[in-house]
Amino acid sequence: MKTDAVKQMLVTMAACLVLLGGTMTAGADESWMYHDIVEADFVISHVTVPMPDNVMIIDARPYKPMYVKGHIPGAVSIPFTDFDKKADLLPKDKNTLLIYYCGGVECKLSHKSARKAQELGYTNIKVFAKGFPEWMNQPGAYASVSAEYVAARIAENKTLVVDARPQKPKYDKGHIPTAISIPFSHFDELSGKLPRSLETPIIFYCGGLECRLSHKSAAKALVMGYKDVSVFAQGYPEWKKQFGAAADTVAVKAGELEGSIDLARFKTILNDNPESIMLVDTRDPDEFAKGHFKTAVNIPVENLEAKIPDLPADKPVVFVCSTGARSGEAYYMVKDVRESLTDVYYVEAQISYKEDGTYTIKAPK
Repeated sequence: MKTDAVKQMLVTMAACLVLLGGTMTAGADESWMYHDIVEADFVISHVTVPMPDNVMIIDARPYKPMYVKGHIPGAVSIPFTDFDKKADLLPKDKNTLLIYYCGGVECKLSHKSARKAQELGYTNIKVFAKGFPEWMNQPGAYASVSAEYVAARIAENKTLVVDARPQKPKYDKGHIPTAISIPFSHFDELSGKLPRSLETPIIFYCGGLECRLSHKSAAKALVMGYKDVSVFAQGYPEWKKQFGAAADTVAVKAGELEGSIDLARFKTILNDNPESIMLVDTRDPDEFAKGHFKTAVNIPVENLEAKIPDLPADKPVVFVCSTGARSGEAYYMVKDVRESLTDVYYVEAQISYKEDGTYTIKAPK
């Protein structure tokens, strides 16, 4: 009995030590963690293209090699080590939702960054503690990559780069070197151009951060079973900015692309007589709902072909989107399907829309 009592006492002491040790370890581990932790489903619910003004996802890892190699779509790079230098990238509205992440549960950079943001007065801060590794574990998830990464992969000659924009006028006017053209609207019929090996790395791109075509194409490729799919979300505008437009294959005639409407003229029509044209917004319905030209009707480019016979012939038809990609595709679709409809144009510009009906139009760079 005495021996049993001693054994029981030792077991009890061991259990206490384990609990104590566990508590101390947990306390030590949790002391550096930010108090408001979120899971992947929360992050997923806030990732949209384009990203809304009231949400910013922030990658606290080093820009090179981590962010460059892969990051959550829409995330901004503000490495913790450069927080003070890059604090001006944070939104002016201190109520904006900030979601920080880094390299996983053992990475402190997102937690430290969240505290710094709190010190600056931001009031709605979350930390996705499981970070980028957990993001990539989600069904259907893919990474966004940088222009530098795309260039490196092209140099290695081991990656297929796919331009998801319309071939006319976008791809034909200029594209990333070695990229093949598989417009999203023709993805199913042209998917045979993709490699046979599902292990082949594929990078999709389109017209910039407001363009969804590359993201939609990536999702389709993942459904097909491709394992290494990513998106160069900044797209061709960023490529031109960093590496120039050496890949341009067709010179722009008279300073305008075929089918595009003069921007100054378009702005005048919007201000003075918007009812004189049929304005067709070719973006997705959820994009349209967040802001659009007041007189525009919404016909997503994927649904346009069946409605081309109904387009009016007694007034000009002008297609718009956010970057000129989908509107340009709409223009060429009309020219193919209804050649007799001649008074048709599209807007080649970067357009940002607000819920109150205001907008900004910038000429393409």
